[in-house]
Amino acid sequence: MKKTKTMSLRGVRQSGRRGNLMKLSGDRRALRARDDSRSPSAHLRFLTQNFVMNTYNRLPLVLTKGKGAYVWDADGKKYLDFFSGLAVNNLGHCHPKIVAAIRKQASELLHVSNVFHIPTQSMLAEELVRHSFGDKVFFCNSGAEANEGAIKLARKYSYKKFGMGRHEVITMKNSFHGRTLAMITATGQEKYQKGFDPLMPGFQYAVFGDLESIKNTITEKTCAILIEPIQGEGGVKMAPPEYFQALRKLCDEKDILLIFDEVQTGVGRTGKLFAYEYLGIEPDIMTLAKGLASGVPIGALVATDKIAQAFEPGDHASTFGGNPLSTATALATLKTIYQDDLLENAQKMGKYLCDQVRKLSQKLPSMILEVRNRGLMIAIELSIDAKQVALKAIEMGLLINAVQEKTLRILPPLTVTKKQVDEFIGKLAKSIRESKQSS
Repeated sequence: MKKTKTMSLRGVRQSGRRGNLMKLSGDRRALRARDDSRSPSAHLRFLTQNFVMNTYNRLPLVLTKGKGAYVWDADGKKYLDFFSGLAVNNLGHCHPKIVAAIRKQASELLHVSNVFHIPTQSMLAEELVRHSFGDKVFFCNSGAEANEGAIKLARKYSYKKFGMGRHEVITMKNSFHGRTLAMITATGQEKYQKGFDPLMPGFQYAVFGDLESIKNTITEKTCAILIEPIQGEGGVKMAPPEYFQALRKLCDEKDILLIFDEVQTGVGRTGKLFAYEYLGIEPDIMTLAKGLASGVPIGALVATDKIAQAFEPGDHASTFGGNPLSTATALATLKTIYQDDLLENAQKMGKYLCDQVRKLSQKLPSMILEVRNRGLMIAIELSIDAKQVALKAIEMGLLINAVQEKTLRILPPLTVTKKQVDEFIGKLAKSIRESKQSS
């Protein structure tokens, strides 16, 4: 009887599934029939809207090909990409050295577990240690994961040294550290936290660039301070080296760990391999991701030996973290940055771009208010709506990012040329003028 009942239930389930599949298939045929007249881009947007969760305010583009500083959409239109995958495509699109490294590694070994030694992972860790303050590296898949790992490491170190109760982390208002539940709590912007209560405990907020604010926030429970050397999502906001030097001194006096979130600023974006190199100090822990493997998902947590020893086997892990494909690609990325002098190019082209924007501001009085940069991490402050300008730029064949209400974030690839910067200036000028006329 039990067997008959089980088979009967299975039959009902299978029958229901077939019915659902037939209904879904019919629905999809009906949708497809209504979609036959659409362009390739319109059709693909249609698929996204119907079958992908609605978690992004997507721009009306379907990008299908990239080469260097340019991308093409599904309809064949070409765009100058000064978005760079939000600082991920630091070498531009489909850099031949990166493509070659991916092909080679993919033909040999894509993935093995971290219960084994992984040659490219070991070599990448050595490379990051050799070029940074750190002594040990942990690999994961994203910036949010790297920041989560940094918080875990800081708390574990504090627990081992001080015992229970010293676990709070101070972050900055207007910061951004990722989209996991813990990292939206760490992020000092309420718009990312709304609707996800209760938030994770153990975070306090201070004002970026204000040392007194941090001093007033520190308590006997504080174990670490997590800060971006440059607030990217916050509008490319910077603080002087003296602020960070005083912060380092304060952390030393209070025996508090200093964590730098270099997810966006790291791997050459600022014209140095790491942004902390501009500041005359070193953090205890640093997180990396975005540009590290030219678009292949990877994150990294770098720490000194003193701090890293707090982690023991079983304390932290990541199934895909540091796998052969991602680490081989990251090695090729770093090698290309060094060999092609891209740090120097980032500094040179960043200065040239900002100089040209300042010249443009004289032709567009009261519309461009300020330009600021560190290498090729650039903000243009406007007197008009930045999102409108970014949308207008798409019509001009230019991809840029509106990061705050009146702030454009410009992130060209480190390979950018003077000719491409000049092209950008021309398209930006038209985008601003037409946005002003339509406002």
